[in-house]
Amino acid sequence: MTPATERSASEHYFVERPHSSSRRRELRFLYRGDILAFETDRGVFASSGLDPGTALLIENLQLAEEARVLDLGCGWGAIGIAAARSAPKGSVLLTDVNRRSVMLARANLRRNSITNAEVRQGSLYEPAGEERFDLIATNPPYHAGRPAVLKILEGAVAHLRPEGRLLLVGKGSQGVLFYQAWLEERWNGGVEVLARGSGYRVLEARWEPTSFQR
Repeated sequence: MTPATERSASEHYFVERPHSSSRRRELRFLYRGDILAFETDRGVFASSGLDPGTALLIENLQLAEEARVLDLGCGWGAIGIAAARSAPKGSVLLTDVNRRSVMLARANLRRNSITNAEVRQGSLYEPAGEERFDLIATNPPYHAGRPAVLKILEGAVAHLRPEGRLLLVGKGSQGVLFYQAWLEERWNGGVEVLARGSGYRVLEARWEPTSFQR
């Protein structure tokens, strides 16, 4: 392994400016009868193809046509673009701290003719300001460590509408059982395992304003 390859392998994508040299590639996947086309690049999450956890989350997106959705840590935009297709009368906000991800996600919105979504750059919920959503969907940056993931779970309440939902995906080696227990202890609106596959599970946590306990 060369020094450049070592840096690429060890680099963590939850950074504003990735150090990996650019190496773009194109990919496509079928979503509810439509072929979606994307451009990816090194230095962003799942640069070589659709991550199986993200794919499982996308398969289980259930949205009202008018839903307002936040794709937190959007990467190159797979979840947000699928959500925009599922909620044609709603709107989607895609956010990521990684500038390369933001650039790719914006280009992929145009590539797929998505007009009901926008991309903003910034860490976690900062780009969303005080906006609230019907659904927050995320494949969290597990490699950034437990504190970063807990910030996502803790911050969700301030950005959900009444009876809003947090949808996240993870696997055992990423600590998903710990995060499931964390949510079950604090979200009395209920936590459900929507799907399992390839070692991953998709969790849905519902927020009821009178039941959240700090």
